[in-house]
Amino acid sequence: MTEHALDRLARDQHEGRAVGITSVCSAHPVVLDETVRHGAAGDHIVLIEATCNQVNQDGGYTGLQPADFRRQVEALASARGLSASQLVLGGDHLGPNPWKHLPAETAMAKSEDLVHAFVSAGFSKIHLDTSIRCADDPVGALHPALVAERTGRLAAVAERAAAEAGVDPRYVIGTEVPVPGGESAGDHGIHVTTAEAVEETIELGEAAFNAAGVGDGWRRVRAVVAQPGVEFSDSELFGYRPGQAAHLARFMSAEPTMVLEAHSTDYQTPQALRGLVEDRFAILKVGPALTFAYREAVFALSFIEDELLGSAASGVREVLDRAMRDEPKYWQPFYPSDPEGAAYARRYSRSDRSRYYWPVRSVQDAVQRMTSNLAGTGIPDELLSQFLPVQSRCVASERFEATPDALMRDKVREVLDAYRWAAHGDDSDDS
Repeated sequence: MTEHALDRLARDQHEGRAVGITSVCSAHPVVLDETVRHGAAGDHIVLIEATCNQVNQDGGYTGLQPADFRRQVEALASARGLSASQLVLGGDHLGPNPWKHLPAETAMAKSEDLVHAFVSAGFSKIHLDTSIRCADDPVGALHPALVAERTGRLAAVAERAAAEAGVDPRYVIGTEVPVPGGESAGDHGIHVTTAEAVEETIELGEAAFNAAGVGDGWRRVRAVVAQPGVEFSDSELFGYRPGQAAHLARFMSAEPTMVLEAHSTDYQTPQALRGLVEDRFAILKVGPALTFAYREAVFALSFIEDELLGSAASGVREVLDRAMRDEPKYWQPFYPSDPEGAAYARRYSRSDRSRYYWPVRSVQDAVQRMTSNLAGTGIPDELLSQFLPVQSRCVASERFEATPDALMRDKVREVLDAYRWAAHGDDSDDS
């Protein structure tokens, strides 16, 4: 049987090799396609995850169930020449979050169906996250013992589904939100999980798996999510300082089968990402930064289109904004309430809530019209240099042609390249 990528990752880290893996958490077709193409070109493992909100048994905001998402990604992989052994699919934050407005028992029953659907569909990296507060839970953060008990409940469902499907999933436990009293402040103010909090998560998790009768599943827990002190918002970006979470690396050196997983690593510098890997955060989660890069490319191309066609241009920026205003539920709770602040955030926010709207038919049509227009006019060198200077240099050096598709993909690839280098340091190539 082929060794699971997370088994190899944990072993390499424990043996002193500072290697990592990028977890691409996105449902955007261009991001997914470029991710598998990047993996095929670089001959490395590709880890793609779907969150419980993106994909679930009810369809999520993508309209896809886990089996649908798997078929979509595998079709892309096959088309790009990425072998099945190079692809790992994961389910992220599997738990009650999509149903947190419901009573806990109802939300947990839905969570059981969710976990069963992911495991049955062949997802082999399963992040069990029951830390979210449900409608009838006490106010405040849930007690770690209750979180662990609910995690064990979902692990039992996962193990039953795994037995039915004949698979052995690897598990991730924990959440990036430190528990009260189990955190420490980094030099720049954001909280860093303490070793004691990680130890408690592991101890309570193992007890919960055993209590649920799935002790064998515990032997396949490969990562614990912790907060290394990285986060972003529209107004702040907290960068990782190498060594900032070294206390967690020292603690995890006694856990030969586990590594740490870092969420919200978007917009970090390559050097900061590399520092995380060297401090045993071997799984680096990225999502909004990839669709942010795609949005940057679309906007840049739309400005070029405006210069070339004026009123005959697609107006894609306004079409996207109109779609967001028409259906504000995905951004309104997160963006400023004043009209000017909200309008700015809809265009440029790091949280990139615009990613929810690319599937809207009117937006798809506008993007297609823009790309068709630019394919017809061509993109002058001077405009390419003005709006996409990095890609302009790539075109000048004949790395690729100045087509809209190639330019959008290269913006996404910039992010993937940074993570690839961070995961392997000097051993990473430029492919």
